[in-house]
Amino acid sequence: MTSSAKPSRSSSTSSTATEADVVVIGAGHNGLVSAAYLAEAGLRVLVLEAGHLPGGNTVTEELTLPGFAHDSCSSAHVLIQSNPLLADDELGLLSRWGLRYVHPDPAVVLPRADGQTIVVHRDLDSTANEIGKWSDADASAFRELIGEWNGGLAAAHGRWSSGFPADHDGYEKLRARSAWDVIHERFGHPAVRDLMVWLSFATIQDPRRPGTGVLPSSITAGRLRFGWSTPIGGSGALPAALIRLLEARGGAVLCDAAVERIETRAGRAVAVHTADGRRIAARRAVLSSANLARLPQMLEAVPDDLAAANAAWRPGLSVFAVHAALTGNLTTRSAAAGLGSTEGIARQLDAFYRGETDATDPWLLVVNQTVVDPSRAPAGAGTFKILTVAPWDRADGNDWAEAKHGYAEQIVQRVRERIGGLEPDDILAMRTESPRDVAAHNTHNLGGSCHGGEFVLPDGQWLAGWPSYATGIDGLFLTGSTSHPGGSVSGRPGRNAARAVLTALGMDPAEVMSSR
Repeated sequence: MTSSAKPSRSSSTSSTATEADVVVIGAGHNGLVSAAYLAEAGLRVLVLEAGHLPGGNTVTEELTLPGFAHDSCSSAHVLIQSNPLLADDELGLLSRWGLRYVHPDPAVVLPRADGQTIVVHRDLDSTANEIGKWSDADASAFRELIGEWNGGLAAAHGRWSSGFPADHDGYEKLRARSAWDVIHERFGHPAVRDLMVWLSFATIQDPRRPGTGVLPSSITAGRLRFGWSTPIGGSGALPAALIRLLEARGGAVLCDAAVERIETRAGRAVAVHTADGRRIAARRAVLSSANLARLPQMLEAVPDDLAAANAAWRPGLSVFAVHAALTGNLTTRSAAAGLGSTEGIARQLDAFYRGETDATDPWLLVVNQTVVDPSRAPAGAGTFKILTVAPWDRADGNDWAEAKHGYAEQIVQRVRERIGGLEPDDILAMRTESPRDVAAHNTHNLGGSCHGGEFVLPDGQWLAGWPSYATGIDGLFLTGSTSHPGGSVSGRPGRNAARAVLTALGMDPAEVMSSR
């Protein structure tokens, strides 16, 4: 693993600390984003992480062989590029703290079963011309889709993502629809529909579900603008930069420090207790990025809002991953490739809900980031990942510990049929992770979900993230992927929660962040 992606685990100061202004539970990227803003505002911040490494699902590890750095979960950091954290470099992560990205072109390639390939470029005209090879009408529709997004919907989406009202009737109507309906309404050619459905699946949400209607626009516009945004050194480079800032401001991260209980006094959060018996006082606030399905277990008395969040949470789509060390790179010459047709993805999702897998033509994300970041492997070699979805419980009753290898071979074969460089002799080592393994990798990944799951309210409304950062307990705040606007590497829950904490403490968020 390269040094840029290897955050420090703890310091002597943090390991003996007994109090802080703000105690943050969980060192995922959102918890660290919050901590960095709060520290920049002058607060003394201590972050407690249950695992042995900080980063949560933005971790880079040697999963297969020494010298091969794999992103355990997240790989692309596209959504966070439009967050003012990076767009305006509010904390200096890019200019001062060593975070570096490459934004490659092409953004992603989609090799098709008929031998042709659709290429998504970092350019509207080039991508529209690519679509025009299949359909002139769909090329025009694609330009219109992106034009509408850039003409006002993107700004509304930014306000909504930041926890403000969207103030755009068209945006609210679009967001309430399903990505599936939007795509089938606007595009006619099967190949173009395949492309748009594949892109819309990027945040691991069923595109047929109402509430996903902005994804065809938002995900596609992000790829056009930023490509497959790749952190140099691995996904862990983001938490590493945040920790450098935090420590420079007097804060710290303490790993192997699972929080068991949040102590309250007179209705206010005042301290946390770790599993190994330590009590750490929180002078001003406690900020939790714990999964909202678990947070109530840390409280003696659960307020109504957190009880409602706990009752509404569902794991959503659980994921399945294959990591491999390769003798070289794949033949796509792109950091990312996509497989899966519209019909194949629908079959896969229907099978998922039945507790089955369908590998005939499923949604597959194929990541080969050593194409653009060769520092992640020995000279000439490559790292490789396939990500897809699979059920937590198998309807056939077979144990994933054994069944995962057969499914891995099936999806590797699907990739091998369309992409070169993945023959058996090209694979030096392979690691397969079923949804059960994904959950074991990070305590936040309940049910094998690495995107925070979802919330289904009593009235049937669906939310990707819980909308409030404050809670019914004074001084206790929420962040992380179960907070608005949900999972993926966006940093939005972290930045939004920091604003909520600073405002509640009578401090001006404008000292460290813009009004966006």
